[in-house]
Amino acid sequence: MESELAWNPFKRKTPAKSARAEAAQTAVVKPLIREAHRRGPEPGGLPRFNTTASDQMSGRGDRFSAVRAKLRHAFTPSQPVADRRLFAGRDDVLKTIIRSIEDQRLHVVLYGERGIGKTSLMHVLTQAATEARYIVVYTSCGANSNFDETFRAAAAEIPLLFHSGFSPTTAEAEKGSSLADLLPNEPLTPRKFGDLCARLTGTRVLIILDEFDRAESASFRRDIAEVIKNLSDRLGRVQLVLAGVAADLTELVEHIPSIRRNIFALRVPKMTEAEVLQIVANGEREADLKFDTQASAFVVEVARGSPYIANLICHHAGHAALDAGRSTVLPSDVASAVDRTILEFQGRIASPAQAHVRRLFEQGRQDALAMTSRAALAADGVFDASDIETTNHISARKAQDAIEVLANERLLKSMPGESEPRYAFVEEGLPTLIWMIWAQRNLNREAAVPRAATGS
Repeated sequence: MESELAWNPFKRKTPAKSARAEAAQTAVVKPLIREAHRRGPEPGGLPRFNTTASDQMSGRGDRFSAVRAKLRHAFTPSQPVADRRLFAGRDDVLKTIIRSIEDQRLHVVLYGERGIGKTSLMHVLTQAATEARYIVVYTSCGANSNFDETFRAAAAEIPLLFHSGFSPTTAEAEKGSSLADLLPNEPLTPRKFGDLCARLTGTRVLIILDEFDRAESASFRRDIAEVIKNLSDRLGRVQLVLAGVAADLTELVEHIPSIRRNIFALRVPKMTEAEVLQIVANGEREADLKFDTQASAFVVEVARGSPYIANLICHHAGHAALDAGRSTVLPSDVASAVDRTILEFQGRIASPAQAHVRRLFEQGRQDALAMTSRAALAADGVFDASDIETTNHISARKAQDAIEVLANERLLKSMPGESEPRYAFVEEGLPTLIWMIWAQRNLNREAAVPRAATGS
């Protein structure tokens, strides 16, 4: 006979001796069922947005909801700075750019590593030029950018009333026509655009081509070099500002070597410690938060002059403090921010490379990793032994040893075409990830020291 305890997926026979156990189980389960029915289908326990799509408070947040909303505006790592109140430092850089445009009538080329603040500079420059009544045409380049489309769009932003051949009272000017209405149907050339701009009077125009390095067309680059030459030779009242070209400046000048004297090229430098602290101070003012002195020092150390990293760390650290019920950011919050940042960067780097780096940390190679990544971050990714020596204040022998360690581990690659040996990490994001892991280990140790939580 089949045992009464045998399991049947469609029928469960319960022996009489288990009735007491079943009653006890029912006493526990029934209140849970009643609570589930009481709460209904509303997923009240799930995370929700604290603000609506119109940036209004939803009324569902905690007592720091207003501060959180301000914090999102104060530190924007994923977006360039558009509010001049939040623009930190760079006064000398901006002043140099403006003087090059205004006093020398030069075309400007800005270059530098990702996250160094080129686009933020372009936005602030746009505002400054607009205040001076320049016509500013801002374009973000893409892989398929071409001269005809880009400069027809620019011509459409320049009113026809500034063309010397049309008075402000002509019908064309009065109906709001632009220079684009004078362009021929065939593809626009640098010479035709330069000829048109030579007739401008009563205004000045800045055409800003941001992320110029993304443009893949060699003919587009040649046309840009040609139009710079044409505008300069014709004393045109139109100037170009190119941003993000980095290694492409040489290629641009190679097309027409004589334009070198018409260009002011500036590598956007790392931020100074004072400028990074200004990012922190701006965020404190805008978000009604306070970073304690040690937390601010940690931000400076981790950021290594990168405004992107500084904003990212401050953003996460501010939320960590608010989650803990404080309006004061402590070192432990910065340590938590580094943890979050590492998670973000891990998604951008191949898993084998990550595992390799962590294995070297566990093997005690952290000094070579930290010193080399610090030099790479300071030198826009390409460095040599002297960069490691200078950045870390160590001997030439130790710097060379660090290179040999990571080269043997195949984490570094030699850069071709260099007279002296220069190196880069095999993946672009590795220096930042390595530096974050190093900071994580050191900050967690420092932040473990108890500190008073004030300002809550």
